[in-house]
Amino acid sequence: MIDPPYPLFYTFNFYLFGVIALASSLAFVTRKSPIAAALWLVNTMFALAALYVMLDAHFIAAIQVLVYAGAIMVVFLFVIMLLNLGHPSEVADVRGKWGKAAAAVLGVILLAQIAVMSGSRVRPEWILPRGEMDRLLAEKGAIGVVADPLFTNYLLAFELTSVLLLIAIVGAVTLGRRSDVAAEATTGESVSAG
Repeated sequence: MIDPPYPLFYTFNFYLFGVIALASSLAFVTRKSPIAAALWLVNTMFALAALYVMLDAHFIAAIQVLVYAGAIMVVFLFVIMLLNLGHPSEVADVRGKWGKAAAAVLGVILLAQIAVMSGSRVRPEWILPRGEMDRLLAEKGAIGVVADPLFTNYLLAFELTSVLLLIAIVGAVTLGRRSDVAAEATTGESVSAG
């Protein structure tokens, strides 16, 4: 990583990709169409990958693009197509003034939390000593630095996340089959009535 003071080009691009990531994430949560929302999420993932590259976390950037912008988004689009959500006006999450008021209150609470966290100091035990990352990279390599804690300290969380994704896919397939069965039953009734 570049030592401070940072060059203007680096700083400009860092903030540019940060603004792109924030704007894309806002567009993601405000779209009514699930396909458009998924594409904005892909844009957010690419902007985050660019930020990781600028922070010299090249492996994390590659994983961000391959796993999240690639595999996870394919699963999202598969579920969206399988559920056949129909017209975007039918899938609006927030309806009525009470839903919008609750969303506004939640937004204010989240902004307050961000303001409090941005003013707080980072604990000293969370800060790596200078040169520690270079030592770890030389000792374990770029993948070992990520894989070692992932498959030792955080193995349970990693496996639970994969099981959760599997359950989500099975649930989507089940919901898709139920809607197909209901559509066939409705079509069968109208044909027999005619």
